[in-house]
Amino acid sequence: MLQAIVILAAMGGIFGAVLAIASKKLAVETDPRVDEILEVLPGANCGACGFPGCGGLANAIVNEGAPINACVPGKDKVAGEIAKIMGMEATSGGIRKVVQLHCNGNFDNTKPLYEYKGVMDCHLAVTQFGGPSYCYYGCIGLGSCERVCPFDAIHIGDNRLPVVDTSACVGCGLCANQCPQKVLQIVPIDKRVHVRCNTREKGKKAMETCNVACISCGICVKNCPEGAITLLESQTGSVAVIDYDKCTNCGICVEKCPRKSIHLDPPIDPELTPCERPKQPEGCAACAAKNVCGLH
Repeated sequence: MLQAIVILAAMGGIFGAVLAIASKKLAVETDPRVDEILEVLPGANCGACGFPGCGGLANAIVNEGAPINACVPGKDKVAGEIAKIMGMEATSGGIRKVVQLHCNGNFDNTKPLYEYKGVMDCHLAVTQFGGPSYCYYGCIGLGSCERVCPFDAIHIGDNRLPVVDTSACVGCGLCANQCPQKVLQIVPIDKRVHVRCNTREKGKKAMETCNVACISCGICVKNCPEGAITLLESQTGSVAVIDYDKCTNCGICVEKCPRKSIHLDPPIDPELTPCERPKQPEGCAACAAKNVCGLH
């Protein structure tokens, strides 16, 4: 018995020594700048930069030559701090962007197809006869976009549609990627004209589904002096879309639209509130079933 214990102890010591030596010989040296950059990044891990989270971006900046202004939520402030760490000159990330909603199918403008009772998740609801709204292309309104926003910048309003806090929105695009109906789009804040409709129905059918639906009449296309509006065709129909690179906010399309589907919004304050680290969801906070689960 004693002999076995001695042998095991000796083997443990030998293996430990081997592992200690191997850890030193095979250790991969990391650039301390990676950790420094990680400290100044917002910590949202939103992926808007194109890399797998803030850690992936920090490593890419140091080791792969990724742009120092790639962090969308951090904007120029974070880019300036990263520039100091990298010993580079700070560069501007350009005009900031916010999310815009391409739907106006609230309770006043459209009617429900049925009363949805189930998990409060847009992806699940849309599998049930296309969703509870009479318009198959509009916002589902169950808040999947709200739950994924790490900056608390989008909430479902009393009229069933998302309401965006443009002072908090950083344009990360998580909500737009989450939306199964694709009614959310990231747009520069200096673009004020927006088509508030996503239907592909035409004429009478579109008017039946929503009081302010685009009917693909093409009047906006014909009257736009910059050629910034086109009708996006699909298998079922078309809808007016704006090329924001061409749009000058003249508002002619807003005046000409017979359905009032195009809106001219007031200017958005270009000053972005300081980017803070978003709160991490606790427990069931990020679960789609939180509103129906008895454990929440």
